[in-house]
Order: sequence, then C-alpha cells, then structure tokens
Amino acid sequence: MIMENPPQMIQSISELLRMLHLPKPMHPLVALVDYKDIRADTSHLGMGYVLNFYKISFKKHFAGQIRYGQGYYDFEEGGLSFTAPNQVIAAAEEEKDYSGYTLLFHPDFIRNYTIGKNIVKYGFFAYSVAEALYLSDKEKQVIFSVFDAIAIELDNNIDQFSQDVLVTQIELLLNYSSRFYNRQFITRKVVHNELIVEMESYLNGFFNSEKPLFGGPPTVQQVAAHLKVSPRYLSDMLRSLTGQTTQQHIHNKLIDRAKDILSTSNLTIAEIAYQLGFEYPQSFNKLFKNKTRVSPLEYRQSFNN
Repeated sequence: MIMENPPQMIQSISELLRMLHLPKPMHPLVALVDYKDIRADTSHLGMGYVLNFYKISFKKHFAGQIRYGQGYYDFEEGGLSFTAPNQVIAAAEEEKDYSGYTLLFHPDFIRNYTIGKNIVKYGFFAYSVAEALYLSDKEKQVIFSVFDAIAIELDNNIDQFSQDVLVTQIELLLNYSSRFYNRQFITRKVVHNELIVEMESYLNGFFNSEKPLFGGPPTVQQVAAHLKVSPRYLSDMLRSLTGQTTQQHIHNKLIDRAKDILSTSNLTIAEIAYQLGFEYPQSFNKLFKNKTRVSPLEYRQSFNN
C-alpha cells in the first residue's frame, strides 16, 4: 500500500540547512545548528521527514508530559534526543519553540574511524523521542562544553586535523551520553521498576495461556510494544537495573514455566516444547540445558529420586 503523504527524504546536511534557510555547512558531512538561528517555516514537511545522517539534539525547553510505559512523567528541563539515518522524524517534534543545538553528521564522516564500526553500541539512537536523555545542571555544563568545542572547531579553517578532532569530540559526546543514560535508569528507578513489574505480569500471563502454542514465545518487540517503550530502550534499561536483557528475561520466564510443567504434569518433553511455542523439541532441550545445566528429562527425574 502506498502512503498518501510519505515522509520527505533529505539526503544531505546541505539540503537540510537550505530548507531551514541557514548558511551552508563549513564541512559537507558535519554541522552544528543553533535552534535560535532557525527562522524557516517547516510546516510543509507534513508527515515528517527522514534524514540520511545522524542527528543529536539538545533542546533547552523540551518540556511537557512524556510517557514512560503506562505512566507519564513531567519534564521541565531540556533533553538530548538521538536520531540515526533512515528514521522518520515527525515535523511536530522539530524546530518549534525550542532553543538549543542540533549536531548533524553523515555516516561517511566517521566511517574510517573506530566509532564508525562501534556506533551501533550506542543504543539510544534507537530510542523514541519519549525516551530522551534529561540532564542535571552539571551534566548540561558537560554537554554544552562539548558542543562549544565542536562549534569552535567548525569555525576554524578546515585542515588535515579537523576531521580527527571532530570525530573525537563526537565520540566524547556519545560516551558522556551513555554515562548519563545509565544515571537516568538509576534515578528513575521507581518508574522503571513499574515497567519491570508490568513486564513480569505480561510474561506470566503469556506463558500461562495458549498463546505460545499458536504463536510461539513472545518476542522482544511484542513485550516492548505492550509496555509502550522502544525495544532497545527496554533492553538497555533492564540490563542497567537487572543485569539482563529483555530476551534473557523472556527466556528465564519460559524456563520457570517449563519447570512448573515438568514437575506437575505427565506431558512428554515434546508436548511441553510445543506448548511453550517451540517448533522443534530439540530447540527447547538446548535452551533448557543451557539455562539450567541439566536436560528437561534430567530435571523431571530429579523429582522422582
């Protein structure tokens, strides 16, 4: 089915700056935009747009009621948000009533550097806008100092060291963001614990129903959709607070359910595997032994000793 108003694809940083009525970038593959300099009307973007490059924005007045899972949180400070290439950006989220900075950089700018290979480890590029990074005053000073250093470097004449310096500063910004997100997971522990409780309830209900028999075990995407958070945010939050990813939580819940059935029923191992959503009993056996160090049959026999 063809979308009536598909998002507009913006291929280059220069193209975006032209749309915003801003001067062309000093370097075609990287630019730093101050929101106060934007005067263009972006309403023509309609359903939104898709960038062919990375975007990191700090919005000083990123205020309002932001949803985390089933609840809401009020934010009156600013926030950092991250967008990777080929993600749809809603026009309503952009250049309106904000002050702050947006850093734009093309994948080619970092391609031949270590960060070019490792940028996938920065999971916050896959978070939704509602999962932005909210900073303390001290953290803001740190982030602003990096933005200021990038601005100074971009204002200098481009030379053989410029790219090395700018890539180092981008990596520093991302590493600080990782540190501050980890702090956010901890300081918002009450909110996140509510998500964990809701997830546990969802998984218990799933494995105690016939859903696995007809649709297989729940996926990370299904769990995240139920909790109304992005899959990567959920896994990163869980890893920070519990040491385990969403997938590991799903497997643990599955094994707990398998143990219940093994110890209280006469179903064969194959029947239990099918009931839990496995197409092949061998896959169930492998996962069970990997998690418990014994096979399902050995676990069942331990109750008969």
